[in-house]
Amino acid sequence: MGIFNGLPVPSDKTYLRDELARIDESWAAARFDSLPHVVHILTSKDREADIRILKEQSDVVEEVVDEVVHAYHGGFNKAIQNYSQILRLFSESTDKIGDLKNDLAEAKQSLGTRNKQLHQLWYRSVTLRHIIALLDQIEGIAKVPARIEKLIADKQFYAAIQVYLHSSMMLEREGLQTVGALQDVRSELTKLRGALFFKILDDLHAHLYNRGEYSSVASSINERDDEVPTTTAIAASRMSSQPLSRRTRTLKGDSQFGARGLTNGSHRTGSIDEGSSFDGHEEEDSVEHDEATADGRNGTDSKRLSYLLPPWLSDSTPDEFIEAVRKSDDPLHVKYLQTLVQCLCMLGKVAAAGAIICQKLRPTIHEIIISKIKVHMETTNLSKSACSQGDRNAAGLQLIKGQSEAYRLSKEKPQNGISNSGIHLAVSPVSPLMAPGGKAQTAAKELLDSILDTIVKIFENHVVIGELLELKASQHDINTPKSLPTDVNWNTDSEASQATGGYTIGFPLTVLQSECQQLICEILRATPEAASADAAAQTAKLAKKAPKKDKRGATEDGLTFTFRFTDVTVSVSNQGADLIRQGWGKRAPNASQEGYGTAAVLPEQGIYLAASIYRPVLQFTDKITSMLPKKHSQLVNDGLLTFTENFVKDHLLPTMFVDYRKGVQQAISSAAAFRPRAHTTTTYTPTVEKGRPILQGLLATDLLAKEVLGWAQAMPKFATDLVKYVQTFLERTFERCRTSYMEAVLEKQSYMLIGRHDIEKLMRLDAASACLPSPLGHAVSHSEAVGTELSELFLSLRPIKQDNLIRDDNKLILLASLSDSLEYVADSIERLGQAVPRASSQAEGNSRNQGTSSRNLASFADEYRKLATDCLKVLRVEMQLETVFHLQEMTTREYLEDEDAEEPDDFVISLTSQITRRDEGMAPFISGEKRSYVFGGICGIAANASIKALADMRSINLFGVQQICRNTIALEQAMAAIPYIDGETVQQNLDRVRTYFELLNMPFEALLAFIAEHDQMFTPTEYSNLLKVNVPGRDTPADAQSRLLEILSH
Repeated sequence: MGIFNGLPVPSDKTYLRDELARIDESWAAARFDSLPHVVHILTSKDREADIRILKEQSDVVEEVVDEVVHAYHGGFNKAIQNYSQILRLFSESTDKIGDLKNDLAEAKQSLGTRNKQLHQLWYRSVTLRHIIALLDQIEGIAKVPARIEKLIADKQFYAAIQVYLHSSMMLEREGLQTVGALQDVRSELTKLRGALFFKILDDLHAHLYNRGEYSSVASSINERDDEVPTTTAIAASRMSSQPLSRRTRTLKGDSQFGARGLTNGSHRTGSIDEGSSFDGHEEEDSVEHDEATADGRNGTDSKRLSYLLPPWLSDSTPDEFIEAVRKSDDPLHVKYLQTLVQCLCMLGKVAAAGAIICQKLRPTIHEIIISKIKVHMETTNLSKSACSQGDRNAAGLQLIKGQSEAYRLSKEKPQNGISNSGIHLAVSPVSPLMAPGGKAQTAAKELLDSILDTIVKIFENHVVIGELLELKASQHDINTPKSLPTDVNWNTDSEASQATGGYTIGFPLTVLQSECQQLICEILRATPEAASADAAAQTAKLAKKAPKKDKRGATEDGLTFTFRFTDVTVSVSNQGADLIRQGWGKRAPNASQEGYGTAAVLPEQGIYLAASIYRPVLQFTDKITSMLPKKHSQLVNDGLLTFTENFVKDHLLPTMFVDYRKGVQQAISSAAAFRPRAHTTTTYTPTVEKGRPILQGLLATDLLAKEVLGWAQAMPKFATDLVKYVQTFLERTFERCRTSYMEAVLEKQSYMLIGRHDIEKLMRLDAASACLPSPLGHAVSHSEAVGTELSELFLSLRPIKQDNLIRDDNKLILLASLSDSLEYVADSIERLGQAVPRASSQAEGNSRNQGTSSRNLASFADEYRKLATDCLKVLRVEMQLETVFHLQEMTTREYLEDEDAEEPDDFVISLTSQITRRDEGMAPFISGEKRSYVFGGICGIAANASIKALADMRSINLFGVQQICRNTIALEQAMAAIPYIDGETVQQNLDRVRTYFELLNMPFEALLAFIAEHDQMFTPTEYSNLLKVNVPGRDTPADAQSRLLEILSH
């Protein structure tokens, strides 16, 4: 039965559960009906058995009941006792309440008879309690100066201000104003207020320039603070590996700090000011709370809060500001700056602090830059010492890593004995130190990167302070001390710049950029007046941005822009001026007019260092822009980057154009500019480093072009202008090359022939042109018909006059050297065109101009390559015409020799010697493949000319045939001496000549039989010429020509 499942049955009687489970649940029904069970027993066949079963079930139930009773017996007894006790207590309470009612009635009756006397006693007690509270306050206030001094010594400025403000408020309350003993305390508190202000200002000034205990760049060098002088502490921070924490921009309401902590000030001070009274326990409680705080705040909540707070707030009274600091996610140094600003606001000294910070800003930055340069110089000296003890070569390579290819070439001496460094120094307007990637450029960039990185970190702190002051100024009067009555002496102009003593975010940005500009001017050896012609215009432009109400102060701020080198003049309040006169703002005289000492760090100074300065300034401006709030983003528009860009545009680029144009002009106009170099080697070297004989004028121009584009890579925004300069230089150099080329080929037949359309087309299709640069070397034809047609055209020019040929070998060598040099420059131009930097900041039009510049460079490469190809084509045609010129003598003589030929003809000797001489002269200047192109056409046209010469011969005998064969052997030997010449082709062509002339030794019938078998070896005209020439001793029938035609017609 399920209803008995929860019964407390012992573990040794688990069988009872089984027995209960067998009992029908009808026995446990709410309304039990016994009639069915009685009827069942009466009608059962075995009544005894049924009754026995019922008894057994009854026993089981009774046993279970016994167990239940045994289990719950104690609980039943205890419940009965509890009920008895409750009844007894109710009875007693009823009696006591009755007695209390009686007592209250008696008390009411007694008090009603003495009411007036009791009221007098109560009033006396209140008066005495108030007197005791005043005495306690006087005693506590008397101890305040010492306590404030201790908090100042522990740098617990916020807690000190809380105590000061609370005590000042107490002194102004009724009852304490007339206490003469507190006059000394008032005087001491006034002095402590000034001392506290200067201590806070000193600490704020130190943390503004990352020299404080909680500065973002000082945490990693705390161990070395005693060893590093104060003036060099900020510079030494460059050795720190801890990066600058980025300022969390949640000051406008994103965090509780911005929404509450910076707007309401001290919660505790505000509550005293707004809700204090003289008539009760609130004042007493506040004093007791303050005393508890002075004793260390032993409460659990205070300890927990102190554990979570920064150390400089550990002794402060918890308020909304402290709670906001505790919950804020800002970096530690930002929290500390926020605390110091809050302290100044609570003191009402913001205007004075802003005025003094403005006064100290320029000399402090000047000092930091100088110290940074000194530390950089010491680090450089240590590096040089380490390099001198190690591998000097490796150190040198490390120092000039990233230098341009032109300067790298100048460091190596070619095998021909002529160093490229000499060419570079002779034509470059800058020294190797000043060249792109040179030591001076690298040193200037590293120095400026280091200094600007420090300036960025300093400006980040100024942005934090500026935003805080602007936010506070927009909410309430930040120059009125909290919890004190308003005094006219503390009221200043409602303008934000007046409320902050002239300090705004734009002010430090202007001064910082001004100092950086002075540093850059010193590096460039430029004066501010010369550095920017539009300085006055930009200053006036900045001045116009100031509010009209503060016109005078704004004008002064404008004059301190980057082009002004004098101290800053700001509009300050009376208290700020008084504090400056007291001596806090003293500074070294003429600090800003002092130099920075960059000459001791940089190997060289000058205008060309602007290239290495541009990129650090660009990165500096990007960082500054990212820090500025959106409403101040326009402050960087006329800043350091604008000055640098104007300087580059107005001074560097014109100077660079004039200097490099002069260098290019000197390079291409010198006597040796287009004079092939004398070589000790006879083989061609493919690289300039190993002695490739590039003409000095072209090599110098290439080096200068690479150098100019090196400047373009350093200054991508001006790449378009610099590429235009390179185009101008390349154009002038190309014209000079064209002039040199024309001087060599003017009025020469080879030059005129390559200009003919038919010949130019055939030469492009010639298989030999495959070695020429694209597009002249593609789409060639491998058919021999092209070469044959060219030969026919050249042979048709006979007789060729010697005056129409280039007889001066030096001119031919010049053409060979000019061709190789032009191709070298063309390849270099193509690489430079692909590497032209594109300025991402330029507009779409400028980008389009840069794309045009890149295409123009490619077109210059095509022009250079086309002229180089023309030189090779002239050389090839010239050698072919020379061959025709020499072999045309075969047509004017009879080959009726009397003896066997031992030497070739004189004209063949002249030709072969000329081929050998010119090949040797050109060998150092062009590659073997190009030599094959120049001399490769000789063999084919020589064979064709020799065969066609038979038509003009009147007679030839056996010895004459041997003489011609001897000529071909001599020509074959001369051609075989030229590398890369296809010897098999040469042999086939000249074997064809020898075979052709040896046919003259055959009888007529044998000749006809040969022709019948080899009718395709020679043309019908060539076979016909074999029969026309007079060969002594050979019988030629009259019908020889008709029989030949008959054979060839089949």
